[in-house]
Amino acid sequence: MLFALVLPAVTSDLRLTNAEGGLLGSVMLVAAAAGGVACGRIADRFGRTRALMLSVALYSLFTFACGFAVTLTQFVVFRILLGIGMGGVWASGAALVSETWPAEHRGKALGFMQSGWAIGYALAALVNGIVQPAYGWRAVFFIGILPSFFTLWIQRRVREPRIWTATAGGAARPAGLGTIFRGHLAPLTVVLTLMNACTLFAWWGFNLWLPSYLKAPPSRGGIGLGSGAMSAFVVIMQIGMWFGYITFGFVSDALGRKRTYITYLLTAAALLFIYASVRVPAVLLLLGPFVAFFATGYFSGFGAVTAEIYPTAIRASAQGFTYNIGRVASAAAPYAVGSLAQTHGFGPALTMCSAAFVLAAVAWIWIPETRGRPLT
Repeated sequence: MLFALVLPAVTSDLRLTNAEGGLLGSVMLVAAAAGGVACGRIADRFGRTRALMLSVALYSLFTFACGFAVTLTQFVVFRILLGIGMGGVWASGAALVSETWPAEHRGKALGFMQSGWAIGYALAALVNGIVQPAYGWRAVFFIGILPSFFTLWIQRRVREPRIWTATAGGAARPAGLGTIFRGHLAPLTVVLTLMNACTLFAWWGFNLWLPSYLKAPPSRGGIGLGSGAMSAFVVIMQIGMWFGYITFGFVSDALGRKRTYITYLLTAAALLFIYASVRVPAVLLLLGPFVAFFATGYFSGFGAVTAEIYPTAIRASAQGFTYNIGRVASAAAPYAVGSLAQTHGFGPALTMCSAAFVLAAVAWIWIPETRGRPLT
């Protein structure tokens, strides 16, 4: 999210178009898809914690490297390598948490895990608001090296889940990725991937361009906020995002994954459509946390749903595939939204993200209820 927050400055300094700025977001998401699938296999074969450490180290190092980019090509290379690391974090982390907590609390635990995203986004906005005015956008990327030190704590303190140690971590030959396309798992793999593609398209299309939308002048379809006000708007939105992540776990544990998911997605579609249509800063300030609450909270449920569908030997691989192959489709979002915003303004561009939320809700017709299933 550091990238999204400095994108207006990057495009201005390097003289990039909105489409080229969107391209930098898109190549990262394609790389994240490859990294997520690969890291899922690494997590199933060598352990959840090892895969997590590798992923965090990669994205931290190449976030730092982005601060040295002086051309579009250099940015593309660093964003690809960053994406490979970022893609692996969720697959390994979701498997680690899913396998550590009992079924009745799994949704809550994954909700707390996912809430870290909102905290991180808010911290990114604070870093941007403090560092960029004083030291420039390159210094903002240099802050991105800090998460790499977290790997030392993981290595010393975090143990592999017992269920992985007893199965996939044993002497038995690990299951291949093709297992997720066999028998009753095949249609579920397809529809889960499509559903996640729609949610990720909507999320990245909206959130990557949100700072630019808030900062762009009204003549270009934006709101016209200054850098400080834009960062403040983003930080306030993260309050709603954090509560969305946390409450989704409690609600889905109580009412079920399917009903909760559909409610959040359809509400997100409606609120985002309204948000993209309003031009009054005070209204956007009030509406922002509610948009973030519903338009992001559902992510807390995906780890639980996939964990409860797939067996331990292929769990991280399945989570990595269904989540990250969805990123391949969503990789079109930054470019598509940026291109449409350039020709028709941000309002119609962001409305496209609202439609993607509706399609994601429709996909749940074919996804079963999994609440309370024991892990196999």
